[in-house]
Amino acid sequence: MPLNNPAAEILRPHAEVQYAEELAALVDLDGRPKPPNWKLSPWAVVTYLLGGTLDNGLVIEPKYIGQRRLMEIAVATLATDRALLLLGVPGTAKSWVSEHLTAAISGHSNLLIQGTAGTSEDAMRYSWNYARLIAEGPSAAALVPSPLLKGMQEGALVRVEELTRIPSDVQDTLITVLSEKVLPVPELATEVQATRGFNVIATANDRDKGVNELSSALRRRFNTVVLPLPTSVAEEVQIVHSRVEKTGRALQLPPTTTALEQISRLVTIFRELRSGVTENGKTKLKSPSGTLSTGEAISVLNSGLTLAAYFGDGTLQAADLAAGLTGAVIKDPVQDRVVWLEYLETVVKERDGWKDLYRACREVVE
Repeated sequence: MPLNNPAAEILRPHAEVQYAEELAALVDLDGRPKPPNWKLSPWAVVTYLLGGTLDNGLVIEPKYIGQRRLMEIAVATLATDRALLLLGVPGTAKSWVSEHLTAAISGHSNLLIQGTAGTSEDAMRYSWNYARLIAEGPSAAALVPSPLLKGMQEGALVRVEELTRIPSDVQDTLITVLSEKVLPVPELATEVQATRGFNVIATANDRDKGVNELSSALRRRFNTVVLPLPTSVAEEVQIVHSRVEKTGRALQLPPTTTALEQISRLVTIFRELRSGVTENGKTKLKSPSGTLSTGEAISVLNSGLTLAAYFGDGTLQAADLAAGLTGAVIKDPVQDRVVWLEYLETVVKERDGWKDLYRACREVVE
């Protein structure tokens, strides 16, 4: 049985596959200086991330909607000997940006270490083919390289997701790699030295449970870029609308109508509950225990569109949003339920044109 499904059946293609046309066009037109082993120049990488129109008329779709300077700093960091740490609350596109950076710079984004509480030192460095190890003893043929070691050998970017979920002693495995650009292999009395183009992009947040603080020695090896939440309702609506359209196509949902008004209401609710005050600044609010990030808004909208497609008339209605919205807000069944009911009564119920959403959410809560 093959490990990979046919390309047409892949639910979520890697960035370098999904945007292969854009990347190829940028390669063809990019005449600017490139750091060693980079597929694109720093200017072209930022253009790929933020979007634009090329000289041949091809429109590059924005992958990140936000401050250009943040992306310039991130890309410039990767051209130095310092690693990049993308920091932010959950749902601020850290993993999304990390994947697209590696796709644009190295041509592929599959050198990935997923950080968890169970991530071991072997997963960060290397492991062994134990059948060969027993039969032949330690040898280069028996060594199984980690994504980090492969990246050093190939001169490619390596992604480390959720760095702060990895135990602190395992995190510190990176110190020698990031400072000396070398990974010792004492069993073979040798070492692997990094090829030009190698670097690390890590993502982390400090809002979830199970976070392990980075040691000061490791933190010094990273240049940190904080990815903020969207600055305005319009910006957040644009992000949610764009991402949801792509997900709908990938899931091959039946045709649905997504009213921007519904997205705007969802985004407004999330922003007000996050900040603890209404958009007009007149009413202070209690905030729930969850983060209510842009990523969660995308999830709620995807759920609503699926309901509208399969159990409705294909048009997103308030009733389609209510269940997902209520579930996103109420993480703590006692505390958050009080917060949500108070918000429904004092804000949603009183807003012109929001009565349908108020009734739908009340039905779910009760």
